[in-house]
Amino acid sequence: MKKKILWAVLIIAIGFVGYQTYIFTLAEEDNIQPIYLVPKNAAFVFETERPIDTWDEISASNIWKHFQTNTYFKNLTESLDNLDKTFQEQKQIIDFIGERDLLISVHVYKPKKFDFLYVADLQKLAKLNFLKNAIAKLAGDSYKITKRVYKSHEILELYDKKSRETLHITFIKNQLVASFTHVLVEQSIDQYLNPIIGRDVNFIEVRKQTDTDGFFNMYTQHAYLKEFLNCFTNSSNLKILERNKDALFYSGFDVSLIEGTIIQAIGFTNINTNTETYLKALQKSGKAKRSVPKIAPRNTSLYLSFAFDDFTEFHENLEELQQKNPIIFKEYTDGVTYIENKLDINIKKNVYSWIGDEIALLHFNTELSKNKKDIAAVIKADDIDDATENLDYILSKIKENTPLKFKQINYRGFPINFFDLKGFFKLLAGDMFAKMEKPYFTIIDDFVIFSDSPNTLKEIINNHLIEYTLESSDAFSDFNYQFDKKSSLFAYVNTPNSYQELVNLSDRKTRQELVKNKPYISCFSQIGLQLIATDDMFESNITISFETPENITLNSNKEIALKKELLQKLNPQKDSTVTITRETIFNLAPIHPSDLSANKYKEYFENGKLQFEVELNNGVKHGDYNSFYPNGKTKIKGRFKKDKQYGTWKAYHQQNGN
Repeated sequence: MKKKILWAVLIIAIGFVGYQTYIFTLAEEDNIQPIYLVPKNAAFVFETERPIDTWDEISASNIWKHFQTNTYFKNLTESLDNLDKTFQEQKQIIDFIGERDLLISVHVYKPKKFDFLYVADLQKLAKLNFLKNAIAKLAGDSYKITKRVYKSHEILELYDKKSRETLHITFIKNQLVASFTHVLVEQSIDQYLNPIIGRDVNFIEVRKQTDTDGFFNMYTQHAYLKEFLNCFTNSSNLKILERNKDALFYSGFDVSLIEGTIIQAIGFTNINTNTETYLKALQKSGKAKRSVPKIAPRNTSLYLSFAFDDFTEFHENLEELQQKNPIIFKEYTDGVTYIENKLDINIKKNVYSWIGDEIALLHFNTELSKNKKDIAAVIKADDIDDATENLDYILSKIKENTPLKFKQINYRGFPINFFDLKGFFKLLAGDMFAKMEKPYFTIIDDFVIFSDSPNTLKEIINNHLIEYTLESSDAFSDFNYQFDKKSSLFAYVNTPNSYQELVNLSDRKTRQELVKNKPYISCFSQIGLQLIATDDMFESNITISFETPENITLNSNKEIALKKELLQKLNPQKDSTVTITRETIFNLAPIHPSDLSANKYKEYFENGKLQFEVELNNGVKHGDYNSFYPNGKTKIKGRFKKDKQYGTWKAYHQQNGN
């Protein structure tokens, strides 16, 4: 009997070894690609062939060390350390499994809620039942383990008694699939039966072009990008994405970490050739060298550049796309006809003919107007003399054919004109510039600069005169070096300068997190995105620069001191000790009205009471002037004539107003 039992055990053992040998050497491959298991609504997909090595390098970087000072990331690090200790205790299993391809995808599973799906390629190890049991062993007593079945696939549920979260795990052929949201695991099983992203020719096209030399690859599905960003802001702030969500299919990036402080993602973006969008017209119009940093203020928070081989060709491409939509094209042609008939001008001859190879939007915090929403549109001219001549001609036609009274003001030698040409910018470049309805403009070097606020133009003029521009910034120059000099689209964000706007655009919950974690947001001090037209795709580059909060504060203080020093050379100031005399009390500070066609300008104290008011004519002081003490008593009375004090002026004591 004992011999029979022994032989039975030996036969079973030999059979098991033979079966495993067959599985690992002779059995036909029955594997599936991890991308086939990603639900169709993935906003992002991350892939790496060496997750452990990648994590080791990232965790040793300066960026991660900084984030360890954050409570959330510190707890995350401790959790990862504990996980690492657990792995070490089960080292024989980890050594057996080894480095495996890992895929992580990001999905919005309900409004304003997103989560991650993890897919790990175990290859033939997925056939071993002991691996499934090992997962339960790794979990330990702190987890409650249950099982359920969804469409013939067993789902293992690991309930964390402490966090009350459940990790859902299943095996599909050679892949381990996991998520803390059960819906994503179930959707992954559905994809196995009918894969979508993995068989999308547009995804395959981008994936084929994307290198794999960096830490990991990242793919963006633009159709679901707005839905993801809506988790952090209100839909009204994402209208531009709504209009363009069908213009792009996928972006694929090879992501690297340079010297521990620069995150760079290089790859490609494919476009939908059937859409009538601004991006499609750009893609067909080539590229050009960026030159607007020559006059962009050094404290620019956003610089958005559109460049092309030739503007005429670009606008013809834009018109061609608009013709495919009869409603949009009729709106465009009606707009052109209205302006041309009203002013007796020719848009192509008087405007399009002198535009060069770049149009840009600038946004920065103006010190004159204090208006955080001020923007400027900058047009590079092919021939600035030709541009000046045609703009003067248009201005003469505006004055001749409209009741406009405002003429021109001169600020430090630069004329500022009012360009009352409603709908002009929408004709020029579509909805991107549509909100700029009745701007002022000035000319600096080869650039025509438009803004709804004359104070924005004054700020640009001041920065130009003291050479306080993006081009003069070493930090920007070093960052700009990471990009090709020529582009089709280029977006630059200075995070410390734009942080408050980011807060304002966020929803309430996100705003609270941004305020609490400011050092961990603004530390990514410079962000750049570049698209370069090539064949039927865009070459793409996203680069992010990291700085410690200490360096950001130090550099910010240096910039403030430098600008103050440069402005003092532009406006030499007198001794800071001023004795109030008959002469000095009437020495009034300059004003900067935001509407140069207004007939009166006022400023107020912080308590809301009127500080002074003055009558205007063509944007300069002309008429009665009255200023007041904080208690409302009259301080100064007088009159201006063409911006100069005129006649008898009177000053009053604060106590009794005499």
